[in-house]
Amino acid sequence: MEGSRIDPSSWLALLHAPDIGPVTAAGLLERFGSAQAVLSAGRKAWSEAGLSSAAQQALAQPDAARLATDLAWLESPDHHLIVRDDPRYPQRLRLLEGAPLVLFVVGDPELLALPQLAIVGSRNPTPGGLDNAKAFAESLARAGFVITSGLALGIDAAAHQGALAGGLTLAVCGTGLDRVYPAKHRDLAHAIARQGALVSEFPPGIPPVAANFPRRNRLISGLSLGVLVVEAALQSGSLITARLATSQGREVFAIPGSIHNPLARGCHRLLREGAKLVESAQDILEEIAPLLDLPLSCNAVTDSGGVKPVGDDSPDPEYRQLLDALGHETARIDQLVERTGLAAEAVASMLLILELRGLVSLAPGGQYQRIVGH
Repeated sequence: MEGSRIDPSSWLALLHAPDIGPVTAAGLLERFGSAQAVLSAGRKAWSEAGLSSAAQQALAQPDAARLATDLAWLESPDHHLIVRDDPRYPQRLRLLEGAPLVLFVVGDPELLALPQLAIVGSRNPTPGGLDNAKAFAESLARAGFVITSGLALGIDAAAHQGALAGGLTLAVCGTGLDRVYPAKHRDLAHAIARQGALVSEFPPGIPPVAANFPRRNRLISGLSLGVLVVEAALQSGSLITARLATSQGREVFAIPGSIHNPLARGCHRLLREGAKLVESAQDILEEIAPLLDLPLSCNAVTDSGGVKPVGDDSPDPEYRQLLDALGHETARIDQLVERTGLAAEAVASMLLILELRGLVSLAPGGQYQRIVGH
C-alpha cells in the first residue's frame, strides 16, 4: 500500500483518542480490521472492546482542529505518515509489543527499511568522546548502515555529523516534527532531512516534555540492529536506551574509557552487564553481519554464522542479479529495487554484505558502485 492511498484521518483520530495507547490500538486494529473500521464500528462495539467513555467520545467526534493541524502538516511533499499497515513501516519495529501506531517522517521514509545502527551517549562528552562518535558513525555509514540517534546535544549530534560525512542518518525526535529540539540543531536537522530522515511518533504541536524522551529512546533502539554507547555517566539516559535495546533483543556495544573518566562509568557498567567491548567499527561489523535479516533464498549466512564470500563465482543468483543491475555506474537503492524486483530490505542487506566482502562501495549521495575488478 502506498502512503498516499491510506485514509490518514482515521489513523490520526485513533492516535489522538485518549486512553488508547499503542497496545490497545493494535488490539482494535486486529479486532476490526482497519483504522477506518474502528472509527465506524459504533459505541456498542467500542464498549464491547473495553474502551473508556472518553475514548468512545473521541472516536465518535474526533477533534477537528487537531486533525486539521496534522493534515496541513502532511501537505508538504517531504512530510509523510507511515502507519502500521504501510509496507514502509519497519518490520523490526512492527514486531515489538507497543510499537507506535504511526510514524511521522520528514525526508526519505525508505530509510526506515534499511539496516540501522544507533549511536548514543552523553550530552556533555569529552573531546575524545566526540571524536569517537564521529569516527565510528562515519565508518559505519560508509559500510552501508543508516546511523540512528536522537538529535540531542553532544554524542548524538556528533554521530549525525559523522554519518552525514559517510552516508545516511536518521534522527528520532521527542517532539512533533514541526519543531526542532534543541533549537540550536536546526541546521543539523535540515541537513538530516536532506540526506536522511527525521522520525517521530509524536504528531505536530507536541513540545519537548520529559515523558517523551524514554519513548524516543525506545524507538531509537527498536529501529536498530544494535546500539553503540560512546560515553555515558551512571545516570545517563543512554543507559536506558541500552537496556531497552537488550529487552528488545538488540545488540549492545560500548567503548571503554579511563577509570578516572566519570563518563566512562556508564559504559563500564554496560560491559559488566554483557555489552560487547568495541575498539573499532570493524568489531561492530563482525558482530552485526550475521544478524542481518536476509531472505533465506539469499543464502548469505553460513550455518556457523559466518558470511559467505560472494563473487563472480557465487552460486547465488540473486547476488549476481543485483551486481548485474548495478552495472558499472552508480545507483541508488530505489533504482536497484526497480531493476531487480527485489524488496528494499533485501537489496539493502545484500548491498551491505557485498560491501563487507569488498565488492561494492558507497559513493557520495547514498549511491552504490562496483569496485573495479568485480
